[in-house]
Amino acid sequence: MAESRNCGEGSVMVSALFLAACLASASSTAQVPLLMWSSKSLPPLASPPAGHITSMEELSTYLTPAFGSGSHTVLLFLQDKLSKDDFTRFGGVFGNKQKSAFRNLEAALQSSSSVTFPALEWTEESAIPTLLQEKLGVSPLLVDAETLSHLSLNTSVNNLLLFNLPYCSNSTKPCKEVLSDNDQVIGKVLSLLKAKDVSYTAIYTGLQPSQVISEPSILNQQVGRTLLQAPGADVRPPIMFNSSGGPCIMLWAQSLLISLSSTPEWIDLAAETPTLSGSMCNSTNSMLMLNFVNYTLSFTMSQRFYPVSARNWFTLDSVQLRVKSTGQTGSFIGSRGIYAPAEYSFRCQSVTSFRDALLIPSNQNATQWRLNFVDFQIQGFGLSNGTNFSYASDCAGFFSAGIWMGLITSLLMLLIFVYGLHMIMQLNTMDRFDDPKGPSISVPQSD
Repeated sequence: MAESRNCGEGSVMVSALFLAACLASASSTAQVPLLMWSSKSLPPLASPPAGHITSMEELSTYLTPAFGSGSHTVLLFLQDKLSKDDFTRFGGVFGNKQKSAFRNLEAALQSSSSVTFPALEWTEESAIPTLLQEKLGVSPLLVDAETLSHLSLNTSVNNLLLFNLPYCSNSTKPCKEVLSDNDQVIGKVLSLLKAKDVSYTAIYTGLQPSQVISEPSILNQQVGRTLLQAPGADVRPPIMFNSSGGPCIMLWAQSLLISLSSTPEWIDLAAETPTLSGSMCNSTNSMLMLNFVNYTLSFTMSQRFYPVSARNWFTLDSVQLRVKSTGQTGSFIGSRGIYAPAEYSFRCQSVTSFRDALLIPSNQNATQWRLNFVDFQIQGFGLSNGTNFSYASDCAGFFSAGIWMGLITSLLMLLIFVYGLHMIMQLNTMDRFDDPKGPSISVPQSD
């Protein structure tokens, strides 16, 4: 519901507020931050989910035990406008404390029990004063730092002191200077109450948000790193065949290209929406039949248990292409290269019948026709994820030709290095030398 922090964590108020409200900024709901600290102990709060916007009902639920028993002196520092961006722009973010406009506020949070509502839903300007008046049972008393020193407080009853703080919208001063002046007012008020030995609970929030993110601007923008990024095209959903027990066959392909002998140009069947009449599936066999306007494309799959691997595997036994106008059918065998564990899906960037063929022609028509499935993925069994593919077994092997070349070259250079090191270690120095104090070595010469 809100962010809770211990007494020692107030020094990182600005950074924590920024991190906790990052995702909440993506919402179009108007929001204001609310910081609350007390010279006494505040009730603990559970950590909120990322991007959560606290409602006024949730705030009211928290304030009930906070102001439940005894008398309370509540200081409400109500700024004309306030948003979390004011903390990130003018606060001591990333350790830059000397230039922070909220040094007194950060010191108060560090030395007190505090909680933070980084994104509180804003409904109307009088919502916070009205809620506090309801919880404390007293009307707010408008005061300022100069008159507070002459004010006599009865601490045996509830007190609600309201301090109005300006914002830089209608001021000739820079925003940082206005916020720094407001921070000085907060520091002065807290010092006066400390000198009078008065226990208090302080709240700092805004009368309204200083920045409101409009909903259309969010809907028309991509969230994330979009620099130099072209907008992605809409992705078609996978083709799914449902039986009485739920989804049992799924297929997705960027392109289903076919080429016939009479029409050498490529025809992309993925651009059409097929019907699935004639498809079937059970525990051992499945067939997905795609009925297009002029063509019928069917995928026949089966699964069986292999004792060597001690698991079930499925294979794409055949792919058939039928031309409705002529009744001709071309059959392609896929079981030699298209297989995966039964609980997996099969994926391949390119499934063709003519180059690095995974589909082998099995009749006369198939030898003259060509198939090319781009970014192809299929699963005929074990759809435990419902509407999502299971883990994909890719057709590309882990050890490609480039990897093998790199490994062999590295091994060859390692062998050369080891051989050279071995030869260096076999070098021996001389173990006998001339003694300069003894007789010199004479080598007799004879004819």
